[in-house]
Amino acid sequence: MATSQVETVSTGADKAKLAVAVVLVIAALVAFYLLGKQGPVAQWGALLVGLGAAVVVFVTAEPGKEFVAFGRDAWREVKKVVWPTRKEAIQMTAYVFAFVVVMALFLWLTDKTLEWLFYDVILGWKK
Repeated sequence: MATSQVETVSTGADKAKLAVAVVLVIAALVAFYLLGKQGPVAQWGALLVGLGAAVVVFVTAEPGKEFVAFGRDAWREVKKVVWPTRKEAIQMTAYVFAFVVVMALFLWLTDKTLEWLFYDVILGWKK
């Protein structure tokens, strides 16, 4: 008999934390616009404090923890990528451009050949 792990989608506390985070973001935006007459320092301060509080609340919830773990894993994978050297990148770019030119010439010649065949030879239409 196989056992499977069942993950809880989210608890009530996590849902409440997410709701609080959303409310904090909305409150930060509202404060930013309401404090327009107080000056840019008050505006931006309220916005940054509100967004910072929302991030802190979000990260304490399970979806936030999973998001942070995902970000760490993604960064770890990016570090494993072997990037091409400048010479390799230039060579690959040159190959792509050469292929595009060859294909353009091939398609142009094919188009002109079919145009000549259909319009001049078969239909007899002279331009």
